[in-house]
Amino acid sequence: MRQAPADADWMAVAIALSRRGRPASAPNPNVGCLIVNNGLVVARGWTQPGGRPHAEAMALTAAGGAAHGATAYVTLEPCAHASPRGPACSDALIAAGIARVVIAAQDPDPRTDGKGIARLQAAGIEVVFNVLPAEARAAMAPWWTRQVEGRPFVTLKLATSLDGRIAMADGSSRWISGARARAHGHLERAQHQAILVGRGTLEADAPKLDVRLDGLEERSPKKLLLTSGKAPEGWAAVASPEAVADVDSLLVEGGAGAASAFLAADRVDRLLLYRAPILIGGGRPALGDIGLTDLGDAHGRWRLGDSRMLGSDRLDVYERIRII
Repeated sequence: MRQAPADADWMAVAIALSRRGRPASAPNPNVGCLIVNNGLVVARGWTQPGGRPHAEAMALTAAGGAAHGATAYVTLEPCAHASPRGPACSDALIAAGIARVVIAAQDPDPRTDGKGIARLQAAGIEVVFNVLPAEARAAMAPWWTRQVEGRPFVTLKLATSLDGRIAMADGSSRWISGARARAHGHLERAQHQAILVGRGTLEADAPKLDVRLDGLEERSPKKLLLTSGKAPEGWAAVASPEAVADVDSLLVEGGAGAASAFLAADRVDRLLLYRAPILIGGGRPALGDIGLTDLGDAHGRWRLGDSRMLGSDRLDVYERIRII
């Protein structure tokens, strides 16, 4: 069906809602749903912690009778498979009398892939799909990466001086970045299921790796240690970047060795580069060998996605360019 002029605008709102469910919705996708009737928003929803209720179920409950004849904007194709935890969202939309469904991205899960759309159409509901699909996939990148590629979505954080140093020559690194940049780093922690450092960082800094922002303390991620040996109590050991399992999103936060290992394995999807306006000189570099043998191979790998000032520090966010 034809896309209406306002569809992209409403979908952008639904995508923003979907980010509220990340990472708490895991292992389910963080989906957003907006229900609009006669040009007015009558309900909104996003996937709740643990994956239930789904975004559509949350929105339909809030909408009640106002859902009849309305348009539902959903960031992922409504599920078509029933579960002991709840009915299929495609069936719930039909039962609520929704007249039109606008979908951002088709679900890659074979239990739904295309089936949700077909069920809605068979019930006489107008369906519009592929409205802001790239933006919707980006908002649910951890789940999407796990679903499609079978691995976690990895963010690498580097806090450096202008000359690319992460510590003084003696290893001291507190603090290279300022308070606002560090607060942003804690917000990033809250948006990931797990956080990883190398053995050297653990021994040098004894990091807590918790979230120290008011109201988000309970969002502290699982702590992983990149090591061939054992991990201390409260930590889980992983032997290699490829060995990280059971999480959709991972933040690699500490140590040139850990950062280099993930880059060498091409397991970094997003790079957070915090740069403080200082020069250190003969300090410790941010990276070691990442397996690069030809300078030409370094080009065309990263795309700048965001850039902003955090106090006196600059944050640049780069996304890995992957050709599928």
